[in-house]
Amino acid sequence: MKFRPCIDLHHGQVKQIVGSTLSDSASDTPSTNFSTERPASDYAQMYQRDELTGGHVIMLGPGNTEAAQAALQAYPNGLQVGGGINDTNAQEWLDYGASHVIVTSFVFREGTIDLERLQNLVNVVGGKHRLVLDLSCRKKTEDGPYYVVTDRWQNFTDYPVTAETLQFLSRYCDEFLVHGVEVEGKQCGILEDLVVLLGDSSPIAVTYAGGARSLEDMELVKKLGKGKVDLTIGSALDCFGGKLCYDSVVAWHKQENS
Repeated sequence: MKFRPCIDLHHGQVKQIVGSTLSDSASDTPSTNFSTERPASDYAQMYQRDELTGGHVIMLGPGNTEAAQAALQAYPNGLQVGGGINDTNAQEWLDYGASHVIVTSFVFREGTIDLERLQNLVNVVGGKHRLVLDLSCRKKTEDGPYYVVTDRWQNFTDYPVTAETLQFLSRYCDEFLVHGVEVEGKQCGILEDLVVLLGDSSPIAVTYAGGARSLEDMELVKKLGKGKVDLTIGSALDCFGGKLCYDSVVAWHKQENS
């Protein structure tokens, strides 16, 4: 199991946002846990220094291109990039230095998955080894399955996250990235049932993000995910204004992967 770092960008700044409060409306302001003038490239250089691979840069809406490019160029081939990726710009982002492009909304549309778009994107980037599918998800009912959500997590699809769909989609990508949207940015603990599902059912590398706040949560993800589910922590880290020591998380990761 690995710790996967993140750089979330909103209006060109590194921020940590409560995921469920994101909106397309210009008049709505998302709930923000952390915002800094520190450039994204500084975080990228820190992750490179600490030999952390497979982290992601997520562009939350417009105005983030320059900051994302700077982060990728600061740590070439060390970070993935997502947010507004499609078949016309995916190769450009790889050329900027991304190891992979991350995609959701372009291939999930009108409530389901567009396999023609997905296959075309695989072809554009030269194969599934450069593509990460973001299966960020929410439940429609308390006892029901998780469903993929799109467009800054505002819109439900009818596409469930199950053992069968994970198996099927693994043919088209190198990894999955899964945000537990209901707890994203809230530092309230992980979605245990989702981590169990990913650990039991994902045939390829998978990263879970959402709610983690402590080294104990890292151990819990390791246990529930059977060591196969990587973890992203954002708002809880002291480098993003939280209480969890970033250096301690890096030390935990290095001990696990020594």
